[in-house]
Amino acid sequence: MSRYAEGYAEIASLAGGLAHEIRNPLSTISMNLDLLVEDLATSDEPRDRRMLDKLHTVQSECRHLEEILDAFLQFARVSSLEFVPVDLNNLVSSFLDFYRPQADDTGIDISPHLEPGLPTVDGDDPLLRQMLMNLCRNATEAMPEGGRLEIQTAVDGDHVALVVIDNGHGIDATAREKMFDTFFSTRPSGSGLGLPTVRKIAQAHHGTIACESEPGQGTKFTIRLPIDTSDQLSDDPGDNQIDS
Repeated sequence: MSRYAEGYAEIASLAGGLAHEIRNPLSTISMNLDLLVEDLATSDEPRDRRMLDKLHTVQSECRHLEEILDAFLQFARVSSLEFVPVDLNNLVSSFLDFYRPQADDTGIDISPHLEPGLPTVDGDDPLLRQMLMNLCRNATEAMPEGGRLEIQTAVDGDHVALVVIDNGHGIDATAREKMFDTFFSTRPSGSGLGLPTVRKIAQAHHGTIACESEPGQGTKFTIRLPIDTSDQLSDDPGDNQIDS
């Protein structure tokens, strides 16, 4: 490991530890807020109702902080990967089994187009799943009134492409330039870590990410990951012959 990589890993470890230390007292605060809300919920006194409104506001801010911590821990986690051969088609199918009910609730129609016989990539399965989750969440937020979410896989030269397309409100040129900057968000409640984490995961897998989008025209994210050549070398050579 290079000196730079060692330094980065140490900073990521310290940042992750700090986030965990913040989470503990935040959980205690949230728990006590819940108890206070429960105590005041049945009261009809005007003073208690005003206090209850303020407690709800604090609860909302605590939840926002917890979401930021979750996103930050995901971002820090990318420094430590466990590579195994990953079938992206299986990963996408498994993820959609989990995500589809949420999409249905928000009026989003999911359309997968997965290329058969896709070669594996050398990857960290949980992180690749997180990358797909972040992209789908980003697409869902771009379609608040529902829409269409298309997920594609395909061989692209010596890479496998994972493509996520939505028909949401799109992204203007200014936001596209900053979208992968840490903590940049166009949403007031956004953590600004979702897309930076996606790019970081792609780069940690020696891959790339590209975005095509225009306001009102939807958005297309394309992730390209190198094909796992070690998996190919272990195959029977006869399986790779092409019939003439």
